[in-house]
Amino acid sequence: MKRIATFSLIAAAVLATGCTRIETGEVGVRVGFDKQVKPGELLPGSFNQVLIGDVLTFPVKDVNVTLDNMTPVAKDNSTMKDFDAVVVYNINASQVAELYSQKNRSFHAEHKGDVYLMYNYIVQNARNAVYKAARKYEALDMADNRSEMENFIKEEIVRNLAEEKLDGSLTISQVLIRNVVPADSVVASANELVRSKNELKQKEIEVKTAEAESRRMAALANNSASSIAFMNAQAALNISEGIKNGKVQTIVVPSNMTSLMLPK
Repeated sequence: MKRIATFSLIAAAVLATGCTRIETGEVGVRVGFDKQVKPGELLPGSFNQVLIGDVLTFPVKDVNVTLDNMTPVAKDNSTMKDFDAVVVYNINASQVAELYSQKNRSFHAEHKGDVYLMYNYIVQNARNAVYKAARKYEALDMADNRSEMENFIKEEIVRNLAEEKLDGSLTISQVLIRNVVPADSVVASANELVRSKNELKQKEIEVKTAEAESRRMAALANNSASSIAFMNAQAALNISEGIKNGKVQTIVVPSNMTSLMLPK
C-alpha cells in the first residue's frame, strides 16, 4: 500500500509539473519531440502534458498591433512628424495549427512564451495601408479626417488578406489612429498664413472705416454748403422785403468808388 501511495504521489507530482493549461483567449498546438507540428488545436481550458514534446500557445482574441513613430508623406508632399496607430485583429481558432506550420515563421512574433501568429505580417500590411491613406490628405487635414482614414486603412488590410486567401483565417476588428502630428514647418506656415489673413482682414476693416468716414465728411460738406446758400438767399429775401416795405434805408455805392482820406 505504501508503494502504491508513493507511486501515486510521484505520478501526481509529475503530472502537475509536466502539464500546461491553455488559457482563455488562447489556442495551443502540440509540437512533437521531432519538432513537427501535430495537426489539430488544443482548446482553452485543456491540460496537456509537456514531458514528451512541447505545447505552444497562441493568443487569438483581440491581438493589438502597435504602430508608432511612423512618418508618412501627405498629399502636399510634406512628411508627417509623427503618426501612431493600433490595429486589432483576431485569429480563427481552427486555423492556428495550419498558420503556424505552413506560413513563413518571419510572419509571426514571440513575446513572453506566446507566439503571436501573423503579427509581423499584419504590421507590414498596416504600415503600407497607413502610408497609402496619408497620401490622400493634406497634412493639416488628417486630424479632421481621422475616421475616414481609419476606415480606409482597415479596408486596405482586409483587401490584402483576401488576395492572399487569409480572410478566413484573420479578421481585422478595429483600426485606431492615436496620434497625428504634422511637420513643424507645416505648422509654422499655417500659423503664418493665419497671421497674414488676420492682418489683411484688419486692413480691409481700416479701409472700409476710412471710406465710411470720407463719405460722412463729404455729406457734411455738402450739407454745409447748402445751408450757407440757403441762409444767404434768406437774408437777401428779408432785405428785399424790408426795402419794399420802407423799413430799410438804402445807400447806393458805385462799384468804382474809392475811399477818400481827409486830412485832420
